Amino acid sequence: MIIKMLALGPMFMANCFIVGCEETKQAVVIDPGDEVDRILMVLSDLKLTVKYIINTHGHFDHVGGNKKLKEVTGAELIIHKLDAPMLLHLSDFSAMFGMNVENSPPADIEVEEGDDISFGNISLKVIHTPGHSPGGISLYTDGHVFVGDTLFAGSIGRTDFPDGDMNALLKGVREKLFILDDETVVYPGHMATTSIGVEKKTNMFFR
Repeated sequence: MIIKMLALGPMFMANCFIVGCEETKQAVVIDPGDEVDRILMVLSDLKLTVKYIINTHGHFDHVGGNKKLKEVTGAELIIHKLDAPMLLHLSDFSAMFGMNVENSPPADIEVEEGDDISFGNISLKVIHTPGHSPGGISLYTDGHVFVGDTLFAGSIGRTDFPDGDMNALLKGVREKLFILDDETVVYPGHMATTSIGVEKKTNMFFR
């Protein structure tokens, strides 16, 4: 499996992940928040074809590149059904932060807890982890979990937005992420990677 992490955007440095199948060269792009040209360059260098664009949640710093990436690649856009409406209001939300982000196209596929997203020889299991947003998801495959802004190294995602829910976020991490093997690598929406075992032992929100 190919995993490439790109920190995108001059202000928020949101992590985008390119996940590809080495055998078939099919790939997904998780959270293309900005700098689509950089994403396309990496895809070209790795000779990968994008099947899906997946948003872990609907905040503009993670989905701001949806429109351009979809136009160039023709990939289908996936998000949880509860966050799907956010895609059509990115300009309003981003303006609150002094940013100007184009609205995303609507989702082609709306997923729920337990769904599988398959490309090449890889399948990502959808884990609904709300709290940072109502439709926040994590994506698990074989010792790797992409968690968006649910869990960070030593911290958690903010829940002070209008649809945030601290209790739901903590519950989701404890009951759905911390049951994964300790060796599972955690790929968060910002900052460095970590592991489930490290976060169970050291994250101040769960000690």
